[in-house]
Amino acid sequence: MNSKMPDSSYIAGTCNIGENEIRRRKIVAIIGLVITLITLYTMVKTNAPRISRFGIFFPLMITSVGYVQARSKFCLAFGFAGTFNFGKLGDLSRISDPLSKAADRVTALTILGKSFLLASIATAVVVVLPL
Repeated sequence: MNSKMPDSSYIAGTCNIGENEIRRRKIVAIIGLVITLITLYTMVKTNAPRISRFGIFFPLMITSVGYVQARSKFCLAFGFAGTFNFGKLGDLSRISDPLSKAADRVTALTILGKSFLLASIATAVVVVLPL
């Protein structure tokens, strides 16, 4: 693939990041997963009280946000900011159309909601498991 050509194009409310940004979201998801596993291991090894297991929500949220954004090809922060990027990292373009901005904000909120739901379900599993 020619690195000078965009690997996709902006579609309001559907796609606001290209290959480089998607890779960045995948890395965030992996980092979140590693932090989650380290946290879970520590909780098991220290016999952490059940109530403290709710703390695993935060690394699970990092994992979920990265994962959902990568799968959706949509950055929630860009959606809220009215920007997109299909080029090199940090090379943002602004959206001027108000309808496109509104569609992006709805998608960003949806991604946030999906991520919260995934992290909440996974947290509930950790809390109820006999560790």
